[in-house]
Amino acid sequence: MERARLSAAGAGVLALAAMLAACSSKPTDPTSGWSPNRIHAESKDELNSGAYDKAIPLLERLEGRAAGTPLAQQAQLDKAYAQFKDGQKIEAVATLERFMRLHPASPAIDYALYMKGIINFNDELGLFSFMSSQDLSERDQQAAKQAFESFKELVTQYPDSRYTPDARARMRYTVNSLAQYEVHVARYYYTRGGYVAAVNRAQQAIADYRDAPALEEALYILVQSYDKLGMKDLHDDTLRVLSQNYPNSAYLSRGLKAASKPWWQLW
Repeated sequence: MERARLSAAGAGVLALAAMLAACSSKPTDPTSGWSPNRIHAESKDELNSGAYDKAIPLLERLEGRAAGTPLAQQAQLDKAYAQFKDGQKIEAVATLERFMRLHPASPAIDYALYMKGIINFNDELGLFSFMSSQDLSERDQQAAKQAFESFKELVTQYPDSRYTPDARARMRYTVNSLAQYEVHVARYYYTRGGYVAAVNRAQQAIADYRDAPALEEALYILVQSYDKLGMKDLHDDTLRVLSQNYPNSAYLSRGLKAASKPWWQLW
């Protein structure tokens, strides 16, 4: 009996020791005694040095410590930027949407819309990715459409914003990209003998994206597809439209070889 009591007591001591060990191994918060201003300064240092993975938890703590203040709002925006730069696209968009939902009257809403558009515009390139030599027509078109909607909302609601001119330029680029994607698909079908499908995609591009550079090729694909389908009247009508709108079109002399130089190198 005495041995059983000693055994139980020993088990209790071991359990207590295990609990104490667990508590002692629990990581401590190094910012527990810091003021919001110090956390903000530290997070800025991490952002400026490119240590986005270290900046994010600091900004999350700052948002909690400075709740209800402009500093907390800035922490949300900085966190979205850090997440974006750290490759956390979904999390960054969610942070921006939460910011806009919680602070609809904030003077930084235009920036939040701009950043949301930037993230979807091209998450693998920098803030000025539209000046690079990568063809977005072969990238995620859903992201391109989401980017366009964010930029459109910015341009519509905040026409005088400092971010609006760049947003307009990116909208033009995005429209050109989406048009090029449709024509890219139309060309794919045409070169494989799917002339009806080629007609449908080329017509879609012409209907949805006026004045985009890719429409010249869309018209040419229509001309050739109608010819292959034996639809002479539509062939002749479309050829007339192509010749009138693009009198010096290289497609009329070189065919699809004229499409070898992507439109974004001319933009």
